[in-house]
Amino acid sequence: MSKIQRRHIDGVFLLNKPLNISSNAALQKVRWLYRAHKAGHTGALDPLATGLLPICLGEATKFSHYLLDADKRYQTTIQLGQATSTGDVEGEVIASAEIPLLTVDSISKILKQFEGKSDQIPPMYSALKKDGRPLYELARQGINIERPARPIIISKMELLDFTEQSISLDVTCSKGTYIRVLGEDIAKAMGTVGHLTKLHRIQTGHFQLDESLTIDYLESLDEVGREQLLLPSYAAVEGLPKLELPIERVKYFNNGQESSVDFPETDDVLVFSNGQCLGLAEVSAVGRLKPKRLLIQREG
Repeated sequence: MSKIQRRHIDGVFLLNKPLNISSNAALQKVRWLYRAHKAGHTGALDPLATGLLPICLGEATKFSHYLLDADKRYQTTIQLGQATSTGDVEGEVIASAEIPLLTVDSISKILKQFEGKSDQIPPMYSALKKDGRPLYELARQGINIERPARPIIISKMELLDFTEQSISLDVTCSKGTYIRVLGEDIAKAMGTVGHLTKLHRIQTGHFQLDESLTIDYLESLDEVGREQLLLPSYAAVEGLPKLELPIERVKYFNNGQESSVDFPETDDVLVFSNGQCLGLAEVSAVGRLKPKRLLIQREG
């Protein structure tokens, strides 16, 4: 079998990650289909979770941390009456409890309690590390360690549907929020226990999920068709202010050198010349343009 010929390709693909595949496996599949030299994702989804996983190729990886820090939006279903070791359907049932009678009013009042700022203790079944080891490895060995609470923000939570034994929610939250823990905490506030049976991410920052952008669909296309699905390398930060740099200043910017510009002071500005993005910079109070992230300019 011949070795795949990698190529330099840049852009963002908004993958709809399928069920029962890790984020890294999905990343590697997309990278293979594009034959990309370099690729990275922007915040892992559990194998149980589906939905939006922005994949950054080539120079787009230089902006991926902006998506890691962005708010996320999920649709999730909490099964009430049973708690599991992992907080989702992959774990063993470790506790059971009666489920109170549910009404729209009773559920809405409880959900309201969780909106806004709060502190959340990360689960043991997570990729957080202790002394270089992921917590989920320790959890599988029956080891439980203290985890400091982390500040999170639930900016919006909407009830989508409910039955006698489950509730389905639409949740918009800050980075670092564990929906599995949120589900357990909501169930506890209802006077029972619970675990997630569905977790579907529909938004990351300003990116919204297109359900059609699956791995299967990507496989069905030729190379040209796949390239047409890519957003620009700077798509993660396209909402930032934009500065058009005079052609005579481009070489200084591309060499990482400062220059003078007539532009308001700002920490982050996208720098363009002739419609091509050169990178990210800051502008000082005295009008000095300081390059921060330079994009390699591909031929063609």
